[in-house]
Amino acid sequence: MASKRTIITLSDKDKVWLESFSKAKGISMAEAIRQGIARLKQSEGKNTYLMLVEETGGIWKKGDGLAYQEKLRFEWR
Repeated sequence: MASKRTIITLSDKDKVWLESFSKAKGISMAEAIRQGIARLKQSEGKNTYLMLVEETGGIWKKGDGLAYQEKLRFEWR
């Protein structure tokens, strides 16, 4: 995996917090930022999933979806 160096600007308050957080966790500030980005990507993926669920909710037009599901599952027995 190729890596690129990136320079970011933080407020003094955020820089102090990041240094303290990193020290307490025993990781570098760069690793703390990488972990933060990974969490953001994961939560964004969840938001995308929820958005898709909301957009597709109610598209079943063939009657009672639960009854259909129960009928299919009954056939599996």
